Amino acid sequence: MMKGLLIKDFKLMKGQINFFFIIIAISVGIAAFSDDSSFMIGFLPFVLSLFTLSTISYDEFDNGNAFLFTLPVSRTNYTIEKYCLALLLGGGAWVLAVISAVVFCIAKKTGSVSDVGMTAVSILPTLIVIQAVMIPFQLKFGGEKGRIALIGTLGLLFVVGMVIGKAAQILGIDIADMIDNFPVVSMGVMVTALVAAAAILLLVSMKISITIMKNKEF
Repeated sequence: MMKGLLIKDFKLMKGQINFFFIIIAISVGIAAFSDDSSFMIGFLPFVLSLFTLSTISYDEFDNGNAFLFTLPVSRTNYTIEKYCLALLLGGGAWVLAVISAVVFCIAKKTGSVSDVGMTAVSILPTLIVIQAVMIPFQLKFGGEKGRIALIGTLGLLFVVGMVIGKAAQILGIDIADMIDNFPVVSMGVMVTALVAAAAILLLVSMKISITIMKNKEF
């Protein structure tokens, strides 16, 4: 049944295939004409992950969920499939972006492959966290309200980050210098810990989303 749900969503997204190509073309174009080819590593996976939200909106359109759950589809499987779809879209785009960034880095001889790799592994946990945040909001509040709630939450996280940065500045703590001075082993351990923490957050998010779906009336 999970395979059937994935096929359904990919067929839904087939109607947006032109938008897929436009996003990829924009990413490649910016990487080709910019000295920072790693930009697309952050841009492409995040934007393509948003297509998961569009499939949820399509399912809700014209009371579609009420029909969908008359089929042998459980709400738990439906929710898990959305997370699998987000990981497939985001992870696939992340791999494509990393390969493209490495190719541009080598071809243009700007920056280093190790820098691209460090950027890639740093962005990965951020991507997972964004997916963990956006799916429950979309399932709970629906299309328009879900986007507003998501933007508000991301804005709050941005403000918290700014406050932390300002507090560090007042206390005379140079966060960027601290990160630059981390030994390679410590940096690797830190990135691994961040990815693990993001994965745990994703599992918690999935549990929350399953509860939301089970309590939702159609």
